[in-house]
Amino acid sequence: MVSPQISAPPGDWPGKHFGLPQTGQRSIARFGRRLAAVAIDIALGALISYAFFEYDRWASLAIFVVMQIVFIVLVSGSIGHLLLGMRVVPLKAGWIGIWRPIVRTVLLALLVPALIADRDRRGIHDRLAGTVLVRR
Repeated sequence: MVSPQISAPPGDWPGKHFGLPQTGQRSIARFGRRLAAVAIDIALGALISYAFFEYDRWASLAIFVVMQIVFIVLVSGSIGHLLLGMRVVPLKAGWIGIWRPIVRTVLLALLVPALIADRDRRGIHDRLAGTVLVRR
């Protein structure tokens, strides 16, 4: 699968114009790591749904959404993000707040906005929420 993103010009890298480094801590998280984190979160939602609701598709989605919002608000990342060394931060300094995780998660649940990325590897869900997924 090819990463759905626009290539940056030579000498440029994702996040450069935000003042983020090219590699290492606080650099933009790569597509594979982001995809693996979402897969972990979806699997956890499905596992909890199976344990309590004998697996219901809508319960799994609701659990996924609630986990995303709660964990991003409290610890700046979902369980998958934290396990893979990432965190969600606002573009402007300060606390991420409550509205950003809600907007980001609702759009992420629609899936398509997350697959459309800009040159900074930010999906539509991150752009509209004013967030960026960086390495810890």
